[in-house]
Amino acid sequence: MLYLENGLMQEILVQKFGGTSVGDPERIRRVAERIKRYYEKGYRLVVVVSAMGHTTDELIALAGKVAKNPPKREMDMLLATGEQVSIALLAMALHEIGVPARSFTGGQVNILTDGNFSNARIESIDTSRLLAELDKGQVCIVAGFQGVDQEQNITTLGRGGSDTTAVALAAALKASECEIYTDVDGVYTTDPNKVEEARKLKQISYDEMLELASLGAGVLHNRSVEFAKKYGVTIHVRSSFNFNEGTKVVSEDMIMEKLTVTGVTLKSDDARMTVADIPDRPGIAAELFQALADKKINIDMIVQSTGKDRLNTISFTLPVAALPDARQAVESLIAKWGSGSISTDENIAIVSAVGVGMKSHTGVAASMFRALAEHNINIEMISTSEIKISCVIARERGREALRLIHSVFGLDKIH
Repeated sequence: MLYLENGLMQEILVQKFGGTSVGDPERIRRVAERIKRYYEKGYRLVVVVSAMGHTTDELIALAGKVAKNPPKREMDMLLATGEQVSIALLAMALHEIGVPARSFTGGQVNILTDGNFSNARIESIDTSRLLAELDKGQVCIVAGFQGVDQEQNITTLGRGGSDTTAVALAAALKASECEIYTDVDGVYTTDPNKVEEARKLKQISYDEMLELASLGAGVLHNRSVEFAKKYGVTIHVRSSFNFNEGTKVVSEDMIMEKLTVTGVTLKSDDARMTVADIPDRPGIAAELFQALADKKINIDMIVQSTGKDRLNTISFTLPVAALPDARQAVESLIAKWGSGSISTDENIAIVSAVGVGMKSHTGVAASMFRALAEHNINIEMISTSEIKISCVIARERGREALRLIHSVFGLDKIH
C-alpha cells in the first residue's frame, strides 16, 4: 500500500527474519542495519521475527523436564516467549542506531486465531494499531508464530508459523511485498547440498512452491504459501547474509517464461506400508484412511490393486516416524474385517519433478521414467498431479536419481 507523506509515496513493506538470522546479538545488530537501509529509503516497515536460533527447541526440552505431558495451552504460553525476546532485542538494536521502533506480541496487534493450541489458524487481523504506529514513523517489530484466540489465550501457529504471520500481515496491510529472510539466498532447482549444479530461480509460482514445500523443500512453510496465493501476496525469499536478489513467489500468470520442470526434490524420511488381502467392497479404503487421519498421519502416495478371490491390496507412503501409530490403527481394522496382513519397507525414497510447464508439454513422464530405466533404477510406485510426477525408488539410489533427473530436464543449465 502507498501513502502520501510530504509529497512522497511510501510503501508498506513486510520483512521476516528467521531464527538463524537473529541467532545471536551480532546477527541482530546486522539485521537492524539492514532494516535501517530500508527505513532511510522511506519504506514503512513491519518486521516479523522468529525466536533466536534453537530457542523453541530448548523451551520444549525445558517443558519436558517438569511435565511428561504438559497442557497445550501452557506450552503455547511458554513457546511464545521465544519471539518476545527477539522482538525486544531487535527494537533495542534499532533504537541504538537511531531508528524509532516498537515491539509487539501477536496479541498486541490483534492477530486473532482459532483456539487450536500449538497449531492455530489466523482468523483475522486488526491493522489499526500497526497503521497508527507506522503513521508516527515507527518501525513495527511483530512477534511471529503467535496470536490470541477469542478468550485472549496466547496461541501458536505451529512450525513455520512466523512465515505465516508475515504473509498474513502483508495481506492485511496490502503491503507491496513480503520479504522472507533466511540462511539461503532463494529457492533453488534442487537442494544445493545434494546437487552442486543446482541453480537459483528468479521466480516460481505459488503452486510450484506448494508442491516443493510438501515434498520436503524447507525454504517456506506451505501454510504461508497458501496464504500468499489466496491473497495475492508476492513473497521474496532472500538471504539475511547478503544483499543479492532472491526468488520471488508469484502467481503463475506473472511468470514470463515457464520452465517445463522448475525443481526436483528427494524425500528419504518416508516408508511404505502395504495392507494385503483385505475385503474388496465399498467403504474399505475410506475406513482405512479415516483411521489413519484420526491418528493425524499424513499419507502421500496410494496404490490399490485387486487380486484373486475379491481381495484388495493397498500400498501407501507415510512418514517413517508414523509407522507405529499406523500399524496400530491398521491392525485394529484387520481384526474387525477378519482378513488382511501388513508389511512395511523403510528403504525407500521419493524423487519428484515439479513444474507448471507440464500442463503444456507432453512427454515429461516418459523422459523421467526413461532416464531412471537407463540407469537401472527401478520405479516401485508412481504418483502424478497436473504439475508433479513422483516416483518411489530404493533409498540407496535416491541421490543418484535426483542428480539424474535434475540434469535430464536441463536445470543445471538455466541462468
